[in-house]
Amino acid sequence: MKNKLKTFFVTYKHAIPLLIYGVIYLAWFHYLEVNTPRHYQLIHMAVDDYIPFCELFVIPYFLWFAYVSVTVVYFFFKSKEDYYKTCVFLFTGMTIFLMISTFWPNGHHLRPAVMPRDNVFTGLLGMLYKVDTPTNLWPSIHVYNSLGAHFAIVKSKAFEKRKGIRIASFLLSSSIIASTVLIKQHSMFDVMTAFVMAAVMYAVVYYYDIILLIQMTLNKKKARPQIG
Repeated sequence: MKNKLKTFFVTYKHAIPLLIYGVIYLAWFHYLEVNTPRHYQLIHMAVDDYIPFCELFVIPYFLWFAYVSVTVVYFFFKSKEDYYKTCVFLFTGMTIFLMISTFWPNGHHLRPAVMPRDNVFTGLLGMLYKVDTPTNLWPSIHVYNSLGAHFAIVKSKAFEKRKGIRIASFLLSSSIIASTVLIKQHSMFDVMTAFVMAAVMYAVVYYYDIILLIQMTLNKKKARPQIG
C-alpha cells in the first residue's frame, strides 16, 4: 500500500504547483471582486460602441471554462513538457492580471441596462452578470487563456498530425474571444492588450523555450566537475 501511494505521488507530483496556484488565484480574485473600490479606471474605446450585442455568444463564453481546463488536464496526463509550458503561459498572464487589478482597479459601463430580448441566452447572461461584476477586466483572461490553450494544442507534438483538432481549437478559441465583446463582458482594449501579452509570452515559452532553458540550467547545477 505504501509503495502504491509513493508511486502515485511521484507520478503525479507535478499537480502540486497547479493546485497551489489555483488556491492562490481564486482567493486573490475573490478578494478583488468583493473589495473593488468605488472609483476605478473606466475602460472604453470608441469601437466598443459599434460592436453589436449578441446574447448567443454566452455559449462559447461559458465553454471557455471547459476548453482551458480540458487542455491543461490532457497535457497533465499525456505530456509533462507541454503541461509545464501551458502552466507557465497561463499562470504568468493570470498573475499579471491580478497585479493590474490590485494596483489599477478598472471596469466598464458597456453592459445593457435592460436586455433587448427575453430568451434562454439572455437568461444565462443575466445570471453571469449577477455573479461576475463589470470590474477587474484588463487584460481579458478569457482572451489570454484561450490563446494560451490554442498555442499549447498547435505546438504540441501530440496534435502534430491531428488537423481536425487544431482547426476545432482555432474555431473555439476564436468564438470565445469574439464572445467577450459581443456579450459586453470586455472592451476591445482588454482584448487587444491580452493579445499583446499573449504574443510576448508565446515568444518566451515557445520561441525561446523557457522550460528547456530551466532544465538545462538545473542540469548544469547538478553536474559535478570532472577531476583528472
